[in-house]
Amino acid sequence: MKKTQKSGYNYEKKMSEKRGVHIGGPGRPDYKRGNALGEVKATAQPVDTGTLKKLRSKRIKEVESKSGFTKPAKPFAKKEQMVLREKGRLIK
Repeated sequence: MKKTQKSGYNYEKKMSEKRGVHIGGPGRPDYKRGNALGEVKATAQPVDTGTLKKLRSKRIKEVESKSGFTKPAKPFAKKEQMVLREKGRLIK
């Protein structure tokens, strides 16, 4: 496993455990808090609208991103009532 993949996985696991119960695994949300499902993204590129649409179709309402979000993604998330966090900070 490459070093960047391992550090990305560690970030996802750490943030998932911080937000709720860590689930993880391919095709599954990263964490669950109450009825809310969440996903942690540790990619080099900001999360875009297409990624948010895919996550929304999986009923994921919370998204944490290490590298942020694109400008069009933020209004989309607000419209879809999704919660966005960048490096642990809530984006309004």
